[in-house]
Amino acid sequence: MNSQSPVIAVIDTGICNLRSVTKALEAVGAVPRVVRSPAEVKSAAAAGLVLPGVGALRDCVASLRDSRLDGTVREWIAEDRPFLGVCLGMQALFDSSEEGGVAGLGIFPGRVVRFRLAPGFKIPHIGWNTIRIVQPGSRLAGGLGAGESFYFVHSFHCVPEDPALPLAVCDYGGDFTAAIGRGRVFATQFHPEKSQARGLRIYSNFAAVARTG
Repeated sequence: MNSQSPVIAVIDTGICNLRSVTKALEAVGAVPRVVRSPAEVKSAAAAGLVLPGVGALRDCVASLRDSRLDGTVREWIAEDRPFLGVCLGMQALFDSSEEGGVAGLGIFPGRVVRFRLAPGFKIPHIGWNTIRIVQPGSRLAGGLGAGESFYFVHSFHCVPEDPALPLAVCDYGGDFTAAIGRGRVFATQFHPEKSQARGLRIYSNFAAVARTG
């Protein structure tokens, strides 16, 4: 580690691919610290916070509430500190989900809904798909060109109420929100840690935001 290596706290909800995320952060020169409580977040003295997740949103949100890390995430985002949600870590930020009628953290107004697709489109949406950046000035999108592809695994997608919140969209039987961004707060529906070089660019950009503020 050196003075240019930002410490990034990575929340362990018990249903996330921690190894892939921490390895990706290490690969771009960040120093990941796995955290399971507000006290561990504080002691990490982290410059950035990552909320990953795979599986069921109900379990993700329940874990955050049981550990009281839901309050930590709310405060972190309210202070516009560098934050990155991944997959369920994006869906958890909204008001509610059709996946079992789950109430989310309510940080951003909006819903998480199941894909409603024409015949021929499979659910879940699994595999590589192209995104379109709709916030071209976003620091998370630095170095990404037109038509970049990322890896998705999901049956539900976010529908933000604020039309300025989407950072990128993806077409799967119609456009859906593939990433969001506001200030230094970001989240992606796709998995950067499974998206090879382009995904590492996402983590590198986030680490740069954490490092420079």
